[in-house]
Amino acid sequence: MSAEDLEKYETEMELKLYREYRDVVGLFKYVIETERRFYLTNDYEMQVHSVQGEVFFEVSMADAWVWDMYRPARFVKQVRVLTFKDVNVEELNKNELDLPEDSGFKG
Repeated sequence: MSAEDLEKYETEMELKLYREYRDVVGLFKYVIETERRFYLTNDYEMQVHSVQGEVFFEVSMADAWVWDMYRPARFVKQVRVLTFKDVNVEELNKNELDLPEDSGFKG
């Protein structure tokens, strides 16, 4: 497989992942972003732990969707993330998810 073939494959996989994201994002209430992954979920719990002066985050999610083009199945029943890095949690605004009728987007 040439470098060009690999690049084309990865581009196609990213496009497929984006389309899947676009199709499922309306099913979820929250976006949770860690340094390694991007998740969609309707329910999460986050705890901040401090051990010997080190702070880390524990995020638990149920029935989530994960942005990862290398996973064969992106819907996951349970997710538990432990990280020393920042965790970004955003509540989705359902109105912002709708593309205008005349946007010209043909996805």
